[in-house]
Amino acid sequence: MTTATITSELNTPLANSQVLILNADYRPLSYLPLSVWTWQEAVKAVFRDMVHIVSEYDDRIVRSPNMEFNLPSVLALKEYVSASENPAFTRFNVFLRDAFHCQYCGEHSKTQYLTFDHVIPRSRGGETSWDNIIAACRPCNTRKGSKLPKECDMHPMVKPRQPTLYELQETGRRFPPNFLHESWGDFLYWDSELTS
Repeated sequence: MTTATITSELNTPLANSQVLILNADYRPLSYLPLSVWTWQEAVKAVFRDMVHIVSEYDDRIVRSPNMEFNLPSVLALKEYVSASENPAFTRFNVFLRDAFHCQYCGEHSKTQYLTFDHVIPRSRGGETSWDNIIAACRPCNTRKGSKLPKECDMHPMVKPRQPTLYELQETGRRFPPNFLHESWGDFLYWDSELTS
């Protein structure tokens, strides 16, 4: 493929030229992180005939020496990708399960201000698992230290457990990314209740 360039009548930065990726059933592959590709990945997938173009940006044109077309804003995979039954045990997914709230004081925090805490400290035999890790703000984590919850009277608001993929997706929908193109709305919130 030849090198393509992108232009925008509104001089929109390339960082905002992401493309929403839908599964073959026209649902996002994931909500958090939202399934998006860079404009370069999207163009490659179009040329490889791996996707259907669902919607396009009106003001962003991809040009190569041989052709010119509007940059896609939404693509759907031609082949269905099955989702994993169990979500990955990651720091981000723990924060997402706990809705970015400290499980000791209830304070909502941005990811960079959250830590994860072993409810039963590792020094006391606690495991690093869904059932023993919670989101905690730095002050609460420091205050609890290596004590058991009953020793410091700090108990999690919700007992930690492994969430389902569905639960993480539902929580993720409450925390949209910084950029959402208007053409994405019908696909991100297709099953939201309509109001009259």
